[in-house]
Amino acid sequence: MFCFPAMGHRHCCALGPMDPMRRSPSPCPSRPSSPRTPPCEMLGYVGIEAVLDQLKIKAMKMGFEFNIMVVGQSGLGKSTMVNTLFKSKMWKSTVQGLGTPTPQTLKLQSVTHVIEEKGVKLKLTVTDTPGFGDQINNDKCWDPILGYISEQYERYLQEEILITRQRHIPDTRVHCCIYFVPPTGHCLRPLDIEFLQRLCRTVNVVPVIARADSLTIEERETFRRRIQHNLRTHCIEVYPQKCFDEDINDRILNSKIRDRIPFAVVGADREHLVNGRCVLGRKTKWGIIEVENLAHCEFPLLRDLLIRSHLQDLKDITHNVHYENYRVCRLNESHLLPRGPGWVNLAQTPAGPLATPQPSKVHQQAQEDSEDGDEY
Repeated sequence: MFCFPAMGHRHCCALGPMDPMRRSPSPCPSRPSSPRTPPCEMLGYVGIEAVLDQLKIKAMKMGFEFNIMVVGQSGLGKSTMVNTLFKSKMWKSTVQGLGTPTPQTLKLQSVTHVIEEKGVKLKLTVTDTPGFGDQINNDKCWDPILGYISEQYERYLQEEILITRQRHIPDTRVHCCIYFVPPTGHCLRPLDIEFLQRLCRTVNVVPVIARADSLTIEERETFRRRIQHNLRTHCIEVYPQKCFDEDINDRILNSKIRDRIPFAVVGADREHLVNGRCVLGRKTKWGIIEVENLAHCEFPLLRDLLIRSHLQDLKDITHNVHYENYRVCRLNESHLLPRGPGWVNLAQTPAGPLATPQPSKVHQQAQEDSEDGDEY
């Protein structure tokens, strides 16, 4: 039944022919309203932009996951930089030589914290790589790092291909790798070039110049241009890549970021009083280096890239590009797709370089049956 206003009174009109002997029902306004269906005046305007509010509410309930890996030699301030980024004690900084032995081999350490701010929960996992590049012979010292990244992809893939999988698969994949370049002032070392060529194919890499306060402004700019030249010469594509710019706005923003990479950063987790206000910085003999001051260092640019503007984009590229490349390689190596679309049985592979799994017993039995049929 649909209600239409008429001359001074209201009639209820049906979609079929009207029967004059049929008793007219009561007018629409006199019908008692159900508590479950409020009147139209109480609902207000409803538009498709309400979807944004629904997504926001659902996302705040579920929370977010973000995984970072920091790579660099010891003494470059990796732990301090992570603490400065999220303004919390993610890592306890230790001084080498004071009861802490130098690691003989590279060991990966991960720590997970749940950070909550204004009702938004962020599950942050930081993976440190102590011992990287600290030995005399650093041949293939990057294998444990690449193996760890592939292991997280494999773990996610094994959960994804299950017939009855979880509603929310835990995401331990590395979304961003911050690579700390020592402030030598010359150019990238052969170790950095060899590792970055392999690393940028599997994860988003953001290089930074560590302890930039040890360089003058002129030395910093010269060092940055040399590193950019090394990256172009050796075809090392760091984040954000040009091929992933979706529109003109992304192209403009990412071009400004690419022009400033690698960021010259300084980490500090202590506050000092400067001109009557507390600032986060590092105190030296000639003054205080303010971490959040662009005239002193480029830490605000790194923080905006990782948190304010590109956090979700880092996760999207990890899932749609790097993880997808890994998944395609694993499916191509499995050789178990002839039984039909969607039938996948991936064998577990050890961490490190991808190994070609052997055909399963089911597949071997199917081949033997087909050979026996050909004999008859």
